[in-house]
Amino acid sequence: MTDTAPGRLRLATVLLTVLVLAFGALTAWQVGARSQAAGQVVSHSEPLNQDAAEIYRSLADADTTAAGGFLLAGDAPQAVQDRYRNDLATAGRLLAQAAARTGSASGAQQWVSQLNQQLPQYAGLVETARANDRQGLPLGGAYLRYASTLMQGTMLPSAQKLADVESGQLDGDYADARSLPWASIGLGLVALGALVLCQVLLLRRTNRVFNPGLLGATASVLVALVWLVFGTVSGGLDLSDSRSHGALPLRALNQARIEALQSRAAENLDLVARGASDSYTKTWTTVTALLAGPAADGKARTQGGMLDRARAGAPAEAGAALAQARAQFVAWDTRHQSAAASNNAGDYAAALRTTVGSPGTDSSDSAFNAMDQQLARAAAVEQAAFRSAAQDVDGSLGILAAGVALLAALATAGVVVGLGRRLAEYR
Repeated sequence: MTDTAPGRLRLATVLLTVLVLAFGALTAWQVGARSQAAGQVVSHSEPLNQDAAEIYRSLADADTTAAGGFLLAGDAPQAVQDRYRNDLATAGRLLAQAAARTGSASGAQQWVSQLNQQLPQYAGLVETARANDRQGLPLGGAYLRYASTLMQGTMLPSAQKLADVESGQLDGDYADARSLPWASIGLGLVALGALVLCQVLLLRRTNRVFNPGLLGATASVLVALVWLVFGTVSGGLDLSDSRSHGALPLRALNQARIEALQSRAAENLDLVARGASDSYTKTWTTVTALLAGPAADGKARTQGGMLDRARAGAPAEAGAALAQARAQFVAWDTRHQSAAASNNAGDYAAALRTTVGSPGTDSSDSAFNAMDQQLARAAAVEQAAFRSAAQDVDGSLGILAAGVALLAALATAGVVVGLGRRLAEYR
């Protein structure tokens, strides 16, 4: 019965208990989901995203190294052969990991499966090219170009789609982890308002200023709300920092390394083609413009390429590495132009020496490798920045979820005790 004072007190007890417990349960669920998403960012999504980028880089590097080794033929050092085999082994290992760590319903599985089928086909074409070249047959160059066409036209686009899927998953987990639990905040405000209203009504009817139980319940809900807001905002800021100063710059650096490999492959394959096609020259011009800005006749490249944009806002160590990478690109670009001039003049041997050279010489190959090492150094710095900002967010959100649930339980006890004392007065 709600038309008597005891009836109204019992109803208030039930309503306040339901509100407070619902607030605690909803908060634990929503914050727990965000904690899980934050954990996914660090332990699953970002590593898979980085693995997908490494798959692409390994495949592109294998294509570049295969072309360089073909140009050197019998003079190719063992390190070149080892690098090619290591690239294929790395791609195969990471594809196996991706297949094991992504669900069957994931869009990534399609591209992983395709790449697993195409990888041995590509390796077979490269070996056929080498076998023909060792026998002095001109078909070797044709087979290598066919292998590169498979890589550039089919495998790398599949690898890019795999990377896009994993990047989308990472972005989705970031969005889930950073979103504010508006439903929990709203329900907490309703519960807090109901507790205050109940105490105001009791004051008017009983002239008793304080009810220790209800005061304790109100304080618990208030603390829980403040903790909820500041905890989720703080976690969101840390995740935003890890994204803007780690994940996104790392993604840009991965893309820069890929564009550099595409440029290097085009440079090598242009010599393999021996003037049969100008497509590789066009590829070099297009891709290096993306990497370091377009080239002007007789002048240095303009600023605004990937290497320059990546330096903006980068940590000091990463910025220094990127500055060195750009300097190495300038050296590479100069040697490329020299090799192209020799090749156009009919001096293929000079073009070959300038492009692939030998270990320790000032060749395009040595400048490219030096640039790639600096890009890898910058990427390691950005990876560390990501982990530093994001690695503890899931733990802090997990503590928040448990803490709010405990405070809601304490608030419930306060409601029962506080209103129970008022009910006892009617017995």
